[in-house]
Amino acid sequence: MIKVKVPATTANMGPGFDSIGMALTMYNIVYAEEIKEGLEIIIQDGNPAIPTNEDNLIYKTICHFYKSIQKPVPGLRIIQQDSIPHTRGLGSSAACIVAGLHIANAVSHSFFSKEELVQMAAQIEGHPDNTTPALLGGMTIGAMNEKDMKYVKARVAENLHFAVMIPEFTLSTELARGVLPTTVSLKDAVFNASRAALLTASMLTGDMDNLDLAMEDRLHEPYRMSLIPHMEEILQQAKCYGAKGTFLSGAGPTLIAVVKNVVDFRREMVSYLGSLEQNWQVQMLQADNEGAKVWINEELKY
Repeated sequence: MIKVKVPATTANMGPGFDSIGMALTMYNIVYAEEIKEGLEIIIQDGNPAIPTNEDNLIYKTICHFYKSIQKPVPGLRIIQQDSIPHTRGLGSSAACIVAGLHIANAVSHSFFSKEELVQMAAQIEGHPDNTTPALLGGMTIGAMNEKDMKYVKARVAENLHFAVMIPEFTLSTELARGVLPTTVSLKDAVFNASRAALLTASMLTGDMDNLDLAMEDRLHEPYRMSLIPHMEEILQQAKCYGAKGTFLSGAGPTLIAVVKNVVDFRREMVSYLGSLEQNWQVQMLQADNEGAKVWINEELKY
């Protein structure tokens, strides 16, 4: 039996559109074992939106892996325990891709390195800011070309907490990308480049006083506000309650605030969000600095 535990991720961090992401202490757990033939997928939370056939993203990733090594896919039983909410901007699809690659790597006895899996995952998803931190943990800064992906991983300070504000409504990545412009001004490009550099340097050095400025964005957040009711007011209110920085998680609709005074912030934020109509939940998380883990027959492998 193979067990894979994959963290949630927040991508597009602040100005880091399609490039900067971070793993969070929220997890999907997937079990898999080889069977004589066929495919059996069990969704333990009973979510009807998750396919239990060949359209399942974990299984599709496994098929992609086996095609790359030119071997037939064996019969499989897959059991999913999903805690990462779907279509909320917390990397649920990336978690499936990472789980699928780890399962295929173990079942096929291919023994690809974690670095090789990082490259495969980025190519499958098309950008590195979800799958890379899901595999490696921490905050990752990545860039891709036609051949491969280069990245840097930074450990995130354990005294940083992330208030993850999740509404009951969903937002598809396709819709969220559809509102983005195809071109941006030089002024906005410089705006984001300077803040992405400041964000990276601040996280590497632990200088959290820069985050309010470093988290600013002009490439995607302004355009996606129309899809997320009260987004601007919520982020502003979070700063009034002491947030060091705020940003839209992935394509949304989840919003995140970086905080240190966890108890006071959560109390104030839960009270404020309770006055809104979208039934927001607040989860206080930290960064996962380790990334995905794999057990084979209950023995931790990596």
